[in-house]
Amino acid sequence: MILIGQYDSPFVRRVGIALTLYGLPFRHEPWSSFSDADRIRAYNPLTRVPTLVLDDGDVLIDSASILDYLDSLVPPAERLFPVEEPVRHRAMRVTALACGLGDKAVGLFYELRLHEETSPVWVERCRNQILSTLAVLETERERQTTPYWFGDRIGHADIAIAAVLRFLGEAHSSLVSWQAFPALAAFAARLEALPVFRAVAQPFIPPA
Repeated sequence: MILIGQYDSPFVRRVGIALTLYGLPFRHEPWSSFSDADRIRAYNPLTRVPTLVLDDGDVLIDSASILDYLDSLVPPAERLFPVEEPVRHRAMRVTALACGLGDKAVGLFYELRLHEETSPVWVERCRNQILSTLAVLETERERQTTPYWFGDRIGHADIAIAAVLRFLGEAHSSLVSWQAFPALAAFAARLEALPVFRAVAQPFIPPA
């Protein structure tokens, strides 16, 4: 398999971490959706990342779809999403919150970076969505006593949260005071210290 995209994207990174944890062999092509758009377009007309090229030549796009496929390659007991309800839909909800937070952080970055005139209404809306979601996740994390969000074993929700928080901190360094979210900050720092997070990582590179 070939994973296309840079690891400064939290969506590419969550796929790279899952592939590594699953022990699935893959080649990483760190192409930028801006400077390497023509290369990516040959596999994905949307020129978006992550893009995963399968061994048979099929192409998967969107991190949620890719991870759903990867989960199908391993035994149920090893999957990074719980297989039993109600914990399964709870994990999917937290993952959706994390990924939605990532979407807003990416959208806000593009609004501030690529537009000569920004929309104050849109900027404020994105900021409110980001901070509100952080507040919900902070409250939930404060209540938990297990090392990971849903027990003693890492899952897709944990990976998504940590990857998105790193992106948010690097792309919007002045937006969030992490002193207001100590439980999230401690959680992300502990995950970032894990070998797989150190191996599947890249400092944020703003698009040219």
